[in-house]
Amino acid sequence: MPEAVIKKTFKSKKNVVSYVMFDGEPRVFKWFTTSSTGRMLREYQVLKAGMGKLNIPWVYRLDRKNRVIIMSYLKGVNLCDLVNNKDKPFEEKRELMVLLSKWLLGFHRFFKRKEKFQIRGDSNLRNFILADDIWGLDFEESRFGQPSEDLGEMCVSILTTDPVFTREKFMLCKTLIQNYSDNASWDIGDVDHMVSRMLVEKIKWRPREEQILRGFSERIKRDGLARDS
Repeated sequence: MPEAVIKKTFKSKKNVVSYVMFDGEPRVFKWFTTSSTGRMLREYQVLKAGMGKLNIPWVYRLDRKNRVIIMSYLKGVNLCDLVNNKDKPFEEKRELMVLLSKWLLGFHRFFKRKEKFQIRGDSNLRNFILADDIWGLDFEESRFGQPSEDLGEMCVSILTTDPVFTREKFMLCKTLIQNYSDNASWDIGDVDHMVSRMLVEKIKWRPREEQILRGFSERIKRDGLARDS
């Protein structure tokens, strides 16, 4: 194997992900644990099928022995940082939601098989970057499901990253859902219910925020996301 020089290691809760110079070319190496073979293969399959057709990294190699996927390095700004930047105008953030809705719609359309949807899973702001367009990263939790799961999870990510539950955040969620719905040829389901449920599920990861998470879960369940915008 050509020489690999690690330049930077990214934050990851489940894996080791590094920016590497590999045979003189910038690459991303993603190492998986011995217990995550299924997730490794799932991510590889998504990348292999969608590269060149969707805004996702190009995959170069699956090294089963070393449990690593080698893919292209995408230089851009993390979407979470952009959405939560207090100095960025709302209209620019709104346009990001339009682009994000197009990305999610494109992913669902590409992987749709008759009436079955494959969703990206782990749909949160940190798994997207803005370069020339919106690009998606990290597909090890991709699975069969409903588009409302990706949309709901994304709205929860928008609402619960600092600053949390602001009027602007509710408006961004509304833009995301509306643009997706306007361009989808299928029923997207009850996203409000999905967001309400996912906020309660988030309590196990943020027990100190139980009161605010449960409170907004009930509020959205009762009034919907649009009522807060």
